[in-house]
Amino acid sequence: MSYTVSASDAWGNYTPQLDASNGQTFDMVKSTSGDHLELSSNPASSPTEIEIRNDLQMGSINGNCYKSGKLLATITGIAPGQKAVFEFKPTIWIGVVSQVEEGEVMNAAILSSINTQISLLGIASADIVMTGGGAGPSATPFVFSLQNVKMA
Repeated sequence: MSYTVSASDAWGNYTPQLDASNGQTFDMVKSTSGDHLELSSNPASSPTEIEIRNDLQMGSINGNCYKSGKLLATITGIAPGQKAVFEFKPTIWIGVVSQVEEGEVMNAAILSSINTQISLLGIASADIVMTGGGAGPSATPFVFSLQNVKMA
């Protein structure tokens, strides 16, 4: 459950990514060399969350959370004195959709069609199996399940 976080501003400036774990808080602060993101000495409000606080006097920021170097979530418009909270549960959502590109924001209509939720809590490895589909009137809905499950 390791992540990296960064902050960005309205002008497209990004801070370097910092390693982050659940329970940690990061502060966006002003220094003599400019605005930067730093690990706070205060823990997050919950041990299952990562927080990014805007401790600048003025200017909103965006909080960004990454997994394996890829953007996982962004919270925009964090005003001074406010914070972004990221919490990721060990769950995956699976569905079959079209017109989706990696790294692009998915609209609500697409998200509502992804309706299979699988908890990964306590699972070390498993195979995801998709059944169903086909053409014509005998086509059946896609169904997703786990097989060959090995518990942690």
